[in-house]
Amino acid sequence: MAKKANEDDETAEDGAEAPKSGKKKLVMIGGAVALVAVLGGGGWFFFMKKKPSEDVTAEQAAAAAKKLITFVEMKDMMIGITAGPQQDRQPIVRIKVALEIADPKTADQVKPLLPRVEDAFQVFMRELRPSDLDGSAGMYRLKEELLRRVNVTVYPAKVDAVLFKELLLQ
Repeated sequence: MAKKANEDDETAEDGAEAPKSGKKKLVMIGGAVALVAVLGGGGWFFFMKKKPSEDVTAEQAAAAAKKLITFVEMKDMMIGITAGPQQDRQPIVRIKVALEIADPKTADQVKPLLPRVEDAFQVFMRELRPSDLDGSAGMYRLKEELLRRVNVTVYPAKVDAVLFKELLLQ
């Protein structure tokens, strides 16, 4: 009978393990399905959902920027610059410039001051040498210096950028 009791215990244990392992498999499969569903939903939400608030904001910002920027054209200038050390004739710079201003009211304040701005440009550019305008670095330095001089001249108004429409060195 002892043998029978041991066999009954083993059968009972095997019978008890079979439902437990089946439940474990069912729980693991259900957990895997739930994980895939959560990841799929999160992926859809992250990649597919439109963000209308950002689209509208970007469009409104672009429209507002277009409305506010004003360009003030300056007249063409021909300026004789300093000759280099081994040059026998004086080089001439022909320049067309536009001033970029963020506010139309500020543009109205700057327009009456354009003769002063032209004077500041000519006084500065008369001292330049052809080597000062070499390459993109020379053009960038010229642009930054002209912007600084414009803003000093038209203060308290502010010019955002000096834009070259034409720059010819002869």
